[in-house]
Amino acid sequence: MQKRIDGSISFNRPWAQYKMGFGNSTGEYWIGLDTIHYLTDAKNYELMVYMEDFKGQSMVTWYKTFRLDSECNGFKLKVDGFVDGGGGNFLSSQNGQKFSTFDNDNDEWETGNCADAFKAGWWYEKCHHANPNGVYRLGPAGSKDLGVEWKHWNGVNYSLKITLMKIRPL
Repeated sequence: MQKRIDGSISFNRPWAQYKMGFGNSTGEYWIGLDTIHYLTDAKNYELMVYMEDFKGQSMVTWYKTFRLDSECNGFKLKVDGFVDGGGGNFLSSQNGQKFSTFDNDNDEWETGNCADAFKAGWWYEKCHHANPNGVYRLGPAGSKDLGVEWKHWNGVNYSLKITLMKIRPL
């Protein structure tokens, strides 16, 4: 459903593009919130998140339950059944959150818009522990929280080389 491999496209996009999807499955892409909702509403799905850093190390995180509500409910994220493959449980704070973009602020940050501040669409709370749609940078990000990040693994100042988010029916 999501692939970041080289920074060839920006993930700082408006709601309509996250809703419909963008990119190309042979490169970087986002399959689209409508498609994810359609798939996960019809059957039970699980989510696997694969991450790789610029040192060649990789980690995986699984959620045995993954679902998105419809657009009228803000594409609210539902994850459960965390299985740690070394990547940590950082979608737990995003569980139950609506999707946000710079032009459709659904986060709980009272003084701003997380998607605008961190340059990506995501299920932000106040704001994130994981930001795989962030700005693609080469390793140490230099600016806290702006990179392709998964806080538990390499911290918030390190942008990952690769993130893949895959879903499959149970």
